[in-house]
Amino acid sequence: MNLHMRNTTLCYIEQNGKYLMLHRVKKQNDLNQDKWIGIGGKFEEGESPEECLLREVREETGLLLQSWEYRGIVTFVSDEWGTEYMHLFLSGDFVPENPEIGLRQCDEGVLEWIDRDELLGKPIWEGDRIFLRLLREENRSFFSLKLRYAGDTLEVAVLNGREKLV
Repeated sequence: MNLHMRNTTLCYIEQNGKYLMLHRVKKQNDLNQDKWIGIGGKFEEGESPEECLLREVREETGLLLQSWEYRGIVTFVSDEWGTEYMHLFLSGDFVPENPEIGLRQCDEGVLEWIDRDELLGKPIWEGDRIFLRLLREENRSFFSLKLRYAGDTLEVAVLNGREKLV
């Protein structure tokens, strides 16, 4: 197994025109330092994308997803971080694990509901702007997106193995 390849999940949890986002400001040596990202993380041994999704959302937010949509696979290739296969989900159907607490404090950053239209003005990865557009404006049912980065710079974006976006 190549240790430089990893599978992750990312979920955009939606409510009232806002996404629950994680502002990554708490971890040292974080490749997402200061960026706003959706909820998710790395697969544990033997997990399916859905099992990883449910565990990561519960661990990071204290929310239990009731239903979700599997919307895409994003292949990140980086000269610094290796290759990552990110399984992209959307959900607007959730309940708090503990109704008295609601959202849990996350040790990886600060959770905040961000208006979908304001999100693009926040510090996010350039590739995230592309898949947010595919999810929202184009409402693609399922897509494959390959993103190649040199450092923090997006060099190539290819949709469904054919359409070069960058």
